[in-house]
Amino acid sequence: MNGDHARSATLLAALADSQPDQPDLARKALAEAIGAGQMDLALTLTQKVPTGKLSTEARLLLAADALRHNRLDRAQGWLAAKADNGDLSFLTPLLTAWDAAQRGDADRALTTIDQIPVNSLLGPLKAEESALILLKLRRTADAEPFARRAIGSAGARENRLRLAFADGFLAAGDKARAEIMIDGMGAEAAEARQRVLAGKLSGEAIDTPVEAMSEALTAFSGDLTRIQRAAPPIGLVQVARYANPQNSSATGLLALLLASQQRSGEALALLRTVPRGDPMASQLRDIEVKILSDNKRFNEAYAIAATAAAAPGVQISDFSRLGDVLQAMKRNNDAANAYGRAVALAHAQGLKTDLWPLLLLQANALEEANRWPEAKQALQEALTIAPDQAILLNFMGYAKMERGEDMDSAEAMIRRASELAPDDASITDSLGWAQFKRGKVAEAIGTLQRAAEKDPDQAEIQEHLGDALFKSGRRFEARFAWQAALITAEDDVAGRIKAKLASGLTPTNAAP
Repeated sequence: MNGDHARSATLLAALADSQPDQPDLARKALAEAIGAGQMDLALTLTQKVPTGKLSTEARLLLAADALRHNRLDRAQGWLAAKADNGDLSFLTPLLTAWDAAQRGDADRALTTIDQIPVNSLLGPLKAEESALILLKLRRTADAEPFARRAIGSAGARENRLRLAFADGFLAAGDKARAEIMIDGMGAEAAEARQRVLAGKLSGEAIDTPVEAMSEALTAFSGDLTRIQRAAPPIGLVQVARYANPQNSSATGLLALLLASQQRSGEALALLRTVPRGDPMASQLRDIEVKILSDNKRFNEAYAIAATAAAAPGVQISDFSRLGDVLQAMKRNNDAANAYGRAVALAHAQGLKTDLWPLLLLQANALEEANRWPEAKQALQEALTIAPDQAILLNFMGYAKMERGEDMDSAEAMIRRASELAPDDASITDSLGWAQFKRGKVAEAIGTLQRAAEKDPDQAEIQEHLGDALFKSGRRFEARFAWQAALITAEDDVAGRIKAKLASGLTPTNAAP
């Protein structure tokens, strides 16, 4: 309850030792040990729990431990073991393929990957595994199309995979394709390109069974984090890190998950174990600064961001990170200037396709600083580069609508954004609010209700819905929406909603 999970695991393990006839105590201790990253203790505790009662994470830990000791047979056995907590045999083809690759049996390795069912949990990783195995076998031309396909669906792991593939191509003697992998990293590419041109590996290669298993578990964890609202898969990521302690991508994900559970101290300590020269250091620094900012430790966050932005060899991401911290501190003018420096550096490096997100950040800071003409100019430049980016269209349309500026154009932009991203709750909310602002109250209510169903925790959506319901005369329902908004609303928004709950909707407390 106090958040000291390592101590909890130790105490529970001692209790389990004193009461060996109570396997549930050992299971609870085991779960705490894995969640706290106490893997030596966890491995000891697995011996006190019947195989059929071991959790998914425990069996994965035993498989990872076997792989670390080059015992593929034992790892396969743990994946095949029958238990009350799910079937892990879907991972067997992964280990079988990598075992074949280790022995140089290309046909068996690639056939095994190819035969993985599309609807298997491994299905989305087939291209990734094929690319990595082909690189291990030094078949770089065959690996390239698989690598490109894997990068296109990697999501948050994109830069991690780009580095891994670049290392694979470089180790196989194909510097040209290694550089192609790096070129897609955008703002993070400069340092990585220098390393590739010098023929130096980043250390992010994935070329052993245990490293492949670690990456697969990291990918599963990221997917689970996105799609479920229940407890985050901390134990799964801990196992991924145990399988490959150098997996910086797993470290970053674990830090975010720990922070989401009010375990920020553990998260920050974990991030600070990563060497400064790690190829993923910039992304990990982003996570560290975000955790500090979320916990209102702005001076520490600013010190880290400002130091990086003042260091030799400053990168685009360093200015962008500084802008993020300054904006969290409500220093909007300074934030806009920091983003402006990032934009200028991107221009200087010729990174046109990666420019629009920086312009969006700059525009947001400028708008918050009440510098709308400059914000509008930044948005127009961004839309010239990326005219079909829903987030840009929504931002421009909503900002114009708030100011009563060219309402036909504003609504058209928001409608186009909604067509491009129909499942985005915030954009659906913008469309509903545009309808409300233009007097289409009944239509607005339906649209805002759809937005609230997609994201019931967003205060802005619930407030908009409440305002529209009140305007239509459905005042009882409006109060329910405002009460829902108040759960997550902060600062001025919370004050405005409280005023509505006390006296109803008035021109002074209406949402802007």
